[in-house]
Amino acid sequence: MGYVPVKGGTQAIDASIKRVKFERLKGQAILEIETILSTMRALVDQVMSESSLYSPQLAALAIKQAEGSMEEAVFLMRAHRSTLPRLYYSESVETDAMFVERRISASFKDIPGGQLLGATYDYTHRLLDFNLINEKKADNTQWLQSYAEELQEVKVEETVERYPKVVEYLRKEGLFEQYEMDNTEPEDITKQNLEFPASRSARLQVLTRGQTGALTSLAYASLRGYGEVHPTVGEVRVGSLPIYVKHPNEEDGSEDEEFYIGDIQVTEVESFVPVHVKNENNEEELEFEIGYGICYGQNETKTIAMSILDQCLEHLNDEFPTHDEEFVLLHIDSVESSGFISHLKLPHYVTFQSKLDSIRQVKKGVQVNES
Repeated sequence: MGYVPVKGGTQAIDASIKRVKFERLKGQAILEIETILSTMRALVDQVMSESSLYSPQLAALAIKQAEGSMEEAVFLMRAHRSTLPRLYYSESVETDAMFVERRISASFKDIPGGQLLGATYDYTHRLLDFNLINEKKADNTQWLQSYAEELQEVKVEETVERYPKVVEYLRKEGLFEQYEMDNTEPEDITKQNLEFPASRSARLQVLTRGQTGALTSLAYASLRGYGEVHPTVGEVRVGSLPIYVKHPNEEDGSEDEEFYIGDIQVTEVESFVPVHVKNENNEEELEFEIGYGICYGQNETKTIAMSILDQCLEHLNDEFPTHDEEFVLLHIDSVESSGFISHLKLPHYVTFQSKLDSIRQVKKGVQVNES
């Protein structure tokens, strides 16, 4: 349950709202939406993912309005999303058709198509760059021009636009189990209440829009021993996926025709999880299963954490909280969790006074008995 409404003195509330605006404007500086889009792509991606609304422009607006508060920006985006009409559902996407910008594997050094490092902070020194304090637009323009010239001098022997999935090569070797295509219509948790036990489609939807820190924390707990999943990352992909929809007025049974409406950037992870199984001779053998994660934008930590929790929830176990569906899925939602915590700031005068009266009555009774 999310707590939103506040009741109180109108004048006091109006004054509080004006004070919020004053705090944002008192520095006499204006942060342009384009500046946020150009310089805070990680924050924009995170807001879109947690709000389950792909719109960089609106995410940047929410960040500006919320003064950089993640939970408030996600709340604004979710609230706006709830006002939008659902005109149609997009068709299923085969992610092997991704136009890859970054693609690495921690399981193999040499993978078909090669490792593509792309843009990442993984290989930086993580030292503060004090030059950014006096950053100038002219210097940036000059650097971009130099970089463009450098790229033109690079000889590209082969252009690869589509990269094969690493796991498919392992399946061909018989190292991963083959599954038949499951065309079951996925549930839509934005239209239906989450019920337990949850289907995998519902679980993945909750995980992909879960709060990044919450997913990371629970996945880390599983790795430390408060769970039974410790995977190796088989493949991390960052790239663009095409989105198609059917005509909204198309009648059932008519010839299928899909319409391209645009691309979205996503991060996808397939983790390889070792599991022990019994063979026909009741002997224990080692096999691998796949933990899956995907989210809007570039957020590799969240997606890897999602793949861990996906695998945890495939093997329910009351012994570990990370393998408990209700514990995980009901506590990782940014709006739900922050809303419930924030509601403690609302007036609780009646209930607290009731508790005080009870304590006072008890203490009076004790004093009477002592006298």
